[in-house]
Amino acid sequence: MSRVQLGCERLFTAEADRIRGRRVGLITNHSGVDALLQATADKLHGSDLCELVALYGPEHGIRGAAQDGEHIADIADPHTGVPAYSLYGQTRKPDPAMLAGVDLMLFDIQDVGARFYTYLYTMSLSMAACAKAGIPFLVLDRPNPIGGVKIAGNLLDPDFASFVGLYPIPVRYGLTIGEIARLFNEEYALGAELHVVAMEGWRRSAYWEDTGLPWVPPSPNMPSPETAVVYPGTCFFEGTNISEGRGTTKPFEQFGAPFIDGSQLAKTLNSLNLPGVGFRPVFFQPTTGKYADEICQGVQVHVFDRTVFDPLCTGFEALTTVRRLYPEAFSWRVPQGGIHNFDRLAGTDLIRDALDRDLPVAELLSSWADELQSFAEIRHRYLAYA
Repeated sequence: MSRVQLGCERLFTAEADRIRGRRVGLITNHSGVDALLQATADKLHGSDLCELVALYGPEHGIRGAAQDGEHIADIADPHTGVPAYSLYGQTRKPDPAMLAGVDLMLFDIQDVGARFYTYLYTMSLSMAACAKAGIPFLVLDRPNPIGGVKIAGNLLDPDFASFVGLYPIPVRYGLTIGEIARLFNEEYALGAELHVVAMEGWRRSAYWEDTGLPWVPPSPNMPSPETAVVYPGTCFFEGTNISEGRGTTKPFEQFGAPFIDGSQLAKTLNSLNLPGVGFRPVFFQPTTGKYADEICQGVQVHVFDRTVFDPLCTGFEALTTVRRLYPEAFSWRVPQGGIHNFDRLAGTDLIRDALDRDLPVAELLSSWADELQSFAEIRHRYLAYA
């Protein structure tokens, strides 16, 4: 297919009237670039079309310098000199003082297609804040790097809502950032005057490599499109005492711990003949995160065929296998605020309970069929691309 034209590119051409003469704010980070790797923030700052009056940065900061979970302070953006307000520090949504002087808010951040990614909720909370302030909200659309066809996983239980999941959507939702913005706004009554600058040339079946666009890691532990493909399943290891590969060159593509025998684990997982995937024994030594500076053994996940690969099935089968092989050493991470870390990611405590009861993964996955179908019917209303 020919190269996809991004919303942030069309903003300066066919859609330029949307910003002409406006005082704009921009929620963005280092992933907010065009096909020539020019930052939308820098292009707005240098444009005669509008005045860029404020920037707003999500988790990891306006230029992506911070690690996961690290609180970020307000700064003057080093490239433009424009005030850059943190939406991952004292507040996770812009307050009235941050919005002063803004008459149009833009959003341009690359998403990865998984419910746990916090940029989704930076967007939705900002939409609600702008609605309250009477400021229109304009999303510059970008591809879903793992395609816009497949949906998978349970719907989040609102009792387990957190900044890694605020709404009852599945783990893999198969929407672009612009499409899910519309879904959030309508289904959860955010009240924003919402507009989307659509892409041209994107198809729902496309993975990132089909777009013709360069990959800019949207966060420090999302180094490649291959990471995004496995992330909806292997992210669940964050809720355990198994390293999910943070602090290595292959976060989420490999997992392990000092007590694991990598060869044994790879052999056991490969014997399951999971579709489209294989496992290779590895040694790794994380520089940060769990087991920092300790030698771990585990496996690397190699996806052979994305058309049949199921990241959630693979992730839960892998987690179940580790629990069975190392029952004395395996543990769920210590609860915070009364809710297990795993349960925040899962959006429920039922999955952890099912795994503790050794419920077969196939039964676990099939138990979500009805709710997934319900979501599919809602989702269909917001599909903007074929």
